[in-house]
Amino acid sequence: MSYDDVLKVSEEVREALAEGRPVVALESTIIAHGLPRPRNLRVATELEELVRAQGAVPATVAVLDGRPHVGLDKDQLERIAGGGLRKLGHRDLPMALAAGASGATTVSATAYLAHWADIRVFATGGLGGVHRGWTETQDESADLALLSRTPVAVVCAGVKSILDVPATLQRLETLGIGVVGYRTDRFPGFYLADSGEPVDWTVHTPEEAADVLRSHDAIGPDSALIVANPVPEAEQLDPELHDRVLAEALAACQERGITGQAVTPFLLDHLVRHTGGASLEANVAAVRGNVRLAAAIAAAL
Repeated sequence: MSYDDVLKVSEEVREALAEGRPVVALESTIIAHGLPRPRNLRVATELEELVRAQGAVPATVAVLDGRPHVGLDKDQLERIAGGGLRKLGHRDLPMALAAGASGATTVSATAYLAHWADIRVFATGGLGGVHRGWTETQDESADLALLSRTPVAVVCAGVKSILDVPATLQRLETLGIGVVGYRTDRFPGFYLADSGEPVDWTVHTPEEAADVLRSHDAIGPDSALIVANPVPEAEQLDPELHDRVLAEALAACQERGITGQAVTPFLLDHLVRHTGGASLEANVAAVRGNVRLAAAIAAAL
């Protein structure tokens, strides 16, 4: 079975890649699972427009009827936003293809398919990482292992603050995944501009980030490069509110015996409900900023 038999790259994306024009991959989980309808479709359209405004081509990634798509048209975006789709990590792709299933791609699946399509830059909200209580549960996002062997640049707002951020940074180091802060020497915490942890390297312009990517390509490591772009402080979730609500959510998890894969959805839902939707707004603000930066980096390349 050939590449073209499996992967459907839109004509616009295919032409841009052939001509050496900048392309930015976008994940579809935020559309299908991260935002309420009908706002999810508005945000999906807005993110693609932000990429175009920087002179790049958007390539939203999803699986439709058993075929991975890199670059979606209007009808396909509407289908993703309509709900009822699976959430697909990279390990789910073979089963989804064989079953003819449709689903939105997570960070790991998007990065995998973007690399397969020869797209160098990928924008998302926040990475998955090491979960709290890892020493007991061994619960770690599949994003990390996939990125350790996939040479893409991932522009993100760090990792979700509900995770164990110091342990995640240690795993990134162990796995050889490079991290640079964009205009910051602090690692962002998705909803927060500063997770409380430092980063060793900082770039200040899209051109500097592009230079790092060129060096990355010249040296040839198989791992990803994380460009950690903090949400603007004016748009972050209030840190005091964040800390209080997260502590309450963690306590509620323990009281109700919520464990394993159920923890993250519970914590995220708790944050949305008990911050009056402010965590959702910080989420959208972070994604917007990451998409703008990813498009600028792709253009600089």
